[in-house]
Amino acid sequence: MNHEVEILLVEDDANDAEMTIRALRKNNLANKLLHVEDGAEALDFIFAQGKYADRKVENGPKMVVIDLKMPKINGIEVLRKMKADERTKKIPVVVLTSSKEDPDIQTCYALGANSYVVKPVEFDDFIHAITSLGLYWLIVNQPPQ
Repeated sequence: MNHEVEILLVEDDANDAEMTIRALRKNNLANKLLHVEDGAEALDFIFAQGKYADRKVENGPKMVVIDLKMPKINGIEVLRKMKADERTKKIPVVVLTSSKEDPDIQTCYALGANSYVVKPVEFDDFIHAITSLGLYWLIVNQPPQ
């Protein structure tokens, strides 16, 4: 199994995941994308365990796009575990959620989220937001080595 992944998309809503992938694909940013549907599988991939045990943690994605409200393990717990580990704390994490609640925003930034984006309801706005995020984090941003 090839585990070279640039974007790890952690989203349990099939429609939101499909729209996100479509927006990234439209700009050739989805070639190395892995979509998982819950926080438990996201942590397995990020920390190279379970069915992803044959990959190396150091070969992490260039960015993680994560929803907050998911089954098994929520996005805040995934963020907390990623940012607490020396091997994964520098991976940019973009929270893409429907939650406009201030405590969620405060918590995510306190834990080290790089960006917090509330999902736009309008399709065109959603596509534009995802495209901008992908272009910025994969092309414009200069990550630490």
